[in-house]
Amino acid sequence: MSKRANGEGSIYQRKDGRWTGATYVIRPDGGRERRQVYGTTRGAVAAKIADLISKTANGVPASTSDWTVEGYAAHWLANIAPGALRPATRSNYAWIMRKYIVPAVGKRKLDKLTPAHVREMHTKVSATGVSDRTVQLSHAVLRTMLSEAVREQYVSRNVASLVRAPRGERAEIVPWSLADVEAFVRAAKDHRLSALFTLAYSTGLRRGELLGLRWQDLDFDRRLLHVRQTLQRLGRDEGLVLGPPKSMRSRRSIPLPAVAVDALTIHREEQLVERSAAREGWVENDFVFTTTIGTSIEPSNLLRTFNALTVKAGVRRIRFHDLRHTFASLMFSQNVPPRVVMDVLGHSTLAITTDLYAHIMPSALVDAATAMDSLHVSSLREEASS
Repeated sequence: MSKRANGEGSIYQRKDGRWTGATYVIRPDGGRERRQVYGTTRGAVAAKIADLISKTANGVPASTSDWTVEGYAAHWLANIAPGALRPATRSNYAWIMRKYIVPAVGKRKLDKLTPAHVREMHTKVSATGVSDRTVQLSHAVLRTMLSEAVREQYVSRNVASLVRAPRGERAEIVPWSLADVEAFVRAAKDHRLSALFTLAYSTGLRRGELLGLRWQDLDFDRRLLHVRQTLQRLGRDEGLVLGPPKSMRSRRSIPLPAVAVDALTIHREEQLVERSAAREGWVENDFVFTTTIGTSIEPSNLLRTFNALTVKAGVRRIRFHDLRHTFASLMFSQNVPPRVVMDVLGHSTLAITTDLYAHIMPSALVDAATAMDSLHVSSLREEASS
């Protein structure tokens, strides 16, 4: 047995020429166990032993898991994410994990993952031809998962947080103009879901918020709409799921414009006619927007209807979510303060609102320039009079 240096633990060379060593480590459950490590040189083993001793001295457990990134991801999504993430977020994370992260680094040992492996993932995901935003999302999902692995003490550091996420230019939002909205309204006015589209462009509600809206969430006397839940279809046969709004700020009350109140009043009368026609076949769930028999509307079906009406209107095709951006654009064109737009949209911070819509806030910029000119002129007048 070779003589060992202080702090090396027990190190010796085996008959097959390899070196091995052992030291006591802390388990994730707080207990202690003797850990064996191996290497081709004494120095390599000594470095491993020193790392284990350092972790033990700092109270950091050594990983005892043989999990790969793929294996831990399955554990995280099944046992941890449901209690930490909204259903739709968990479903989206699972898709990103399955589509991009696992193919890139899924076979890597969880506790052997390095910053270089994270950068390797960026390259592999980008090579699939996706946008920079998708690469950023893949990085964010991996970082979120690894932060939980650190909390569970399966790894000592979050290597994804050590690597900068790729930076990409945000695609500029080009909402509909008022003329586009008017053309679409004319095309949709006889459709049974015309009130839904009116609510979308006049309040900025998200698609899931519209589909999850209940009659009990509407206060016609005070002309208020309360956002309390969303309805979304999740992946992997999870079906339509009711969940909470996107964030605490998304749980909000919105003033209803007269055009929305009128549309909803007519829609309620038409729904009563459909309910009477369906008789026993009507499914009561209190949703404002339903199929002709009262069941929930499939998000994909709503999108198909929207696209068809867009073609009928002869306007530029946009995403359904761009109706929300159109609402913001119309508000800014009427000089509504960004803080008010933020509250109606349910953004978590004012920075999100201003970052998204800086390019469609020209009136606000003009007002700022005019105010500065006024201040400057006033100061010159004061100097002249003194």
